[in-house]
Amino acid sequence: MNKLLEQAAQRAIAYLETLNTRNVAPSPGAVSRIAVLEQPLPERTSDPGEVLEQLDEIGSPATMAMAGPRFFGFVIGGSLPVTLAANWLAGAWDQNTAFYNITPGTAELEQIAIRWLLELFQLPAECGVAFVTGATMANFSALATARHVVLKNVGWNVEADGLFNAPPITVIIGAEAHPSLVKSLGMLGLGRNRVIKVPVDSQGRMRADALPAISGPTIVCTQAGNVNSGAFDPIGEVCELAHRAGAWVHVDGAFGLWAMSVPSLQSLTTGMAWADSWATDFHKWLNVPYDSGVAFVCESEALRAAMAVTAEYLPTASPYRNPSDFVPELSRRARGVEVWAALRTLGRSGVVEMIERNCRQARRFAQGLQAVGYEVLNDVVLNQVLVSFGDAETTNRVIDGIQTDGTCWCGGTVWHGRTAMRISVSSWATMDEDVERSLDAMIRVAREAEKAAPSVKNEVRV
Repeated sequence: MNKLLEQAAQRAIAYLETLNTRNVAPSPGAVSRIAVLEQPLPERTSDPGEVLEQLDEIGSPATMAMAGPRFFGFVIGGSLPVTLAANWLAGAWDQNTAFYNITPGTAELEQIAIRWLLELFQLPAECGVAFVTGATMANFSALATARHVVLKNVGWNVEADGLFNAPPITVIIGAEAHPSLVKSLGMLGLGRNRVIKVPVDSQGRMRADALPAISGPTIVCTQAGNVNSGAFDPIGEVCELAHRAGAWVHVDGAFGLWAMSVPSLQSLTTGMAWADSWATDFHKWLNVPYDSGVAFVCESEALRAAMAVTAEYLPTASPYRNPSDFVPELSRRARGVEVWAALRTLGRSGVVEMIERNCRQARRFAQGLQAVGYEVLNDVVLNQVLVSFGDAETTNRVIDGIQTDGTCWCGGTVWHGRTAMRISVSSWATMDEDVERSLDAMIRVAREAEKAAPSVKNEVRV
């Protein structure tokens, strides 16, 4: 076992050491080699070292360099070295962190991380907290609690009696709510299509003045960090209006919630602490390994009521917090270990520095592209940049060229009818030199695409 684990560590280190020099996207040849693994189920056992060797030699070259410094395709970070190391150690511990009495060490680490997070985000110390897989399940957990509370307020126990014949719940979202939030609503039986969508402004922010009249059990879902523009809904205004009518306000802050920890960004988060629940990812701006997210709920007992499980054989009785009382899963890995390691290493100042650096780098991308004549479509208030290189055909050609070039990787989007390239900066590994190197590549590829355009048009005419 020791030899195998040492080999795994050596191969992982070698992989990470190549990220700064390799193309971000895997080559077509590397991807095609994956077909070698398409074999019938083996009849006999194999040597573990040979299996690891095959996995590394075929699998590693076929990966996208998401852990590297120049992947800007989605709002995701890499893994801080200490969080990857903590992940390996926690994997060796192999703790099913459901009950304190069984896994006190990891349960206590999770509790410490919770206290630190509430301090970092300046949320109420009595909040209920759920360590989950990511923002989708964080939204799900928070909204399950919201469903519990708004129906309890009208005398209905949804966990016991379900939604059949229950009083209807009105759900209000912004017109540019993230699909993961809508998916969560569907899984909760609240419906993907029966929501009321509030119009948004030019940056994708929910218009508080367009909120409908609220009555009866109601959940209002706001957004901190539009996935295209990075913009924030006016959450404080929404809270004032919604709470006046007795509604629950949820914040989908998959990456934008981290602005609450940064003094220079708090103008974006005015009134966010007045909400009733919040969701965010750790594998985005805290840069821990997949999968890791968190839900915060102002009413801890309500979260427990929506999530807790009981059975005669389970050791649920404890004076301490049982992690499984607050999450959808019973069996669950010790996600809090990497979060604890990240916060213990970075401290408040390290978190602030990392987020401010990424936001500064996003502004640099926007400035550099604007300086040579390309159009930035959004107000760059956080870490998101949308750039158009002309019409949709030209912009898509540039995106394809950048992905093929390999210096960096960005994806495309369509926002308010415009095709754009989206640059998302959220990795601890991205340094200013990576931004300059990527900018140079973007501009070079865009210029080449412009030169190629006339010949393409001539070929079409012929």
